Amino acid sequence: MTNYKPKDFAELLGVSVKTLQRWDREGILKANRTPTDRRYYTHDQYLQFKGINTENDNRQIVIYARVSTRNQKDDLQNQVTFLRQFCNAKGIIVDQCIEDYGSGLNYNRKKWNQLLDEVMEQKIKTIIVTHKDRFVRFGYDWFEKFCMKFNTTIVVVNNEELSPQEELVQDIVSILHGFSCRLYGLRKYKKQIEGDEEIAEELQNGNKSDSRAKNQD
Repeated sequence: MTNYKPKDFAELLGVSVKTLQRWDREGILKANRTPTDRRYYTHDQYLQFKGINTENDNRQIVIYARVSTRNQKDDLQNQVTFLRQFCNAKGIIVDQCIEDYGSGLNYNRKKWNQLLDEVMEQKIKTIIVTHKDRFVRFGYDWFEKFCMKFNTTIVVVNNEELSPQEELVQDIVSILHGFSCRLYGLRKYKKQIEGDEEIAEELQNGNKSDSRAKNQD
């Protein structure tokens, strides 16, 4: 079950941390305490505060598994098997199993976007993944809060072995490749401008005008 620090919980509710502290003192919304006396809040507290009835919640529980390429099909099946075993051990009934291919940096994954659409349509109760980067490589915390706005919980099992480190290298390489293509495109565009005498003359005249304006100032 997801636990929240006071700051994150306050942001989720749209109130200040001082308000949470006051509610805690007044017994309106009591905080839980760790053995070291640090305050935290649970997802159930969020649902109760929002007045959401969890007993009659018929929304779906979804397993989401992802690998970067189809060459990693075995890794994908390992994820699915592990997550199904996890759910069986916890007595969780899975309604949908999504097997996705694509980089964690790609926000245009079709199945992933369909899942987010279903979250916004209040169709998804829980999303279960092996590791945060299976859901998204960067910005996981933002997407977790986004899902929470629609009362959807993401459960991260944290099975490190099923999150291939070589994928991180591939994603970094893809980022560098993207920047390289952009830089190459800018250089090519610059050469085209320099090769066009009319555009080059207009740019030179513009630079001269800017220089005169600065000198007058």
